[in-house]
Amino acid sequence: MRKKTKKIYVGNIAIGGNSPVTIQSMTNTPTQDAKKTVEQILQLENEGCELVRVAVSNQFDLAAIKTIKKNIHIPLIVDIQYDHKLAIESIKAGADCLRINPGNIGDDECVKKIVKTAKEYHISMRIGSNSGSLSKKFLEKYQKVCSDAIVESAIEQIHLLESMEYYEMKLSLKSSSVPMTMECYEKISKLCDYPLHLGITEAGPGIDGIIKSSIGIGGLLSQGIGDTIRVSLTDAPIEEVKVGKKILKSLDLYHSGINLISCPTCSRTKIDLIEIVNKAYSKLEKIDASLTIAIMGCPVNGPGEAREADYGIAGENGKGIIFKKGHIIRRVDEDKLLDGLLEEIEKGL
Repeated sequence: MRKKTKKIYVGNIAIGGNSPVTIQSMTNTPTQDAKKTVEQILQLENEGCELVRVAVSNQFDLAAIKTIKKNIHIPLIVDIQYDHKLAIESIKAGADCLRINPGNIGDDECVKKIVKTAKEYHISMRIGSNSGSLSKKFLEKYQKVCSDAIVESAIEQIHLLESMEYYEMKLSLKSSSVPMTMECYEKISKLCDYPLHLGITEAGPGIDGIIKSSIGIGGLLSQGIGDTIRVSLTDAPIEEVKVGKKILKSLDLYHSGINLISCPTCSRTKIDLIEIVNKAYSKLEKIDASLTIAIMGCPVNGPGEAREADYGIAGENGKGIIFKKGHIIRRVDEDKLLDGLLEEIEKGL
């Protein structure tokens, strides 16, 4: 059962409470190049990204915020490091949310100025504590980077903002270590009810990053912890969104698009299942309907084990069957299996 957290808003998107878990990503274009940044955000939107973050590091980046905001359709989060003035001006330029680390944004007076502006413009903030930005105080206390140090750092930041009567915040506590990240979120979820932004920082490229993120994010979500996610990959941002959707879908937290299931193949497999699955994957991912599709190598797995699938195919000695909810509806040659499956799906849409 998902833990109920405080509901806040990032633009028009609710985070926490009973709201769905949202997917976000971050652009990797130069923010000051508004045209390229908008193009990338629109691609992310089309893939299902619900929130997007851009870094603002200087006045040139800041100058692009109004144009970016005007030309996109999802809430814009602005990531600020070190410079509280950029944070304030980003709010005024149209940011829906700030991502700051109160520990590196300046003294308490600088934080107060940011909070004052955030209140005036009714925007939320994400505050972050991670293994790479712990202050000297916590490193000396714990003598190492650990989950307790990261959590205590986050609690200190929470108390600072609460002392200024600011409560519209979500939290992130990240590490490149999956176990440490999970420990951080498990501990903080027992200490406060602010919404939690999940992710494994610096997860890496390709399958390594996907596995780390899937275990870390998925493991926490399966415990009911987490309100919004970003899959951090050394890859195009659109891949982060694709993986994020798959993680949520595997936990029944995302209800759009195809859930493709297929068997791992064995000696009973009498068709070229791997080739069929690869072809099917590219065709099926274009369908928005929430369906479970099974592609199985033999009748034992489908429609037997895969009887709960909405549609499916199974091979048998160069031929195959097409089934729907466990019932065989057609028998065709192997080379007609995929086309036949797609025809049946189209009929049902």
